[in-house]
Amino acid sequence: MNKRILVPLCFVFGFLLVACGTATVNTNDPATPATKTEPASTASTPATTAVASGEKIGVPECDDFIAAYDACVTGKVPEVARAQYKASIEQWRTSWRQLAANPNTKATLAGVCKQSAEQARASMKSFDCTF
Repeated sequence: MNKRILVPLCFVFGFLLVACGTATVNTNDPATPATKTEPASTASTPATTAVASGEKIGVPECDDFIAAYDACVTGKVPEVARAQYKASIEQWRTSWRQLAANPNTKATLAGVCKQSAEQARASMKSFDCTF
């Protein structure tokens, strides 16, 4: 019984950690326009993201959500704010890949990804994203 409570709590805390990490990136984003002017750093960022975006988590709900969220961010989010959303994608991908590797947590990962998709759907309405 304790394991059944512990696993969902870990997901909730993990999601909160990702959400809090995103807020931190958001506060730093306006202070970094100077680094954005460097063509080398912006050229290397999409290449890194493209390599990481090809990696699948192995849970269809998670893979579909990340692909749709990434398409929304790439196509509809203004470039000045795009870095924080891309960072969120990478945080999700990293933590969800670790959770998918564990047979004890993989079973509940689909539910976590569905919850994340619902929350993102609401928060991304301002960018006219539908996923």
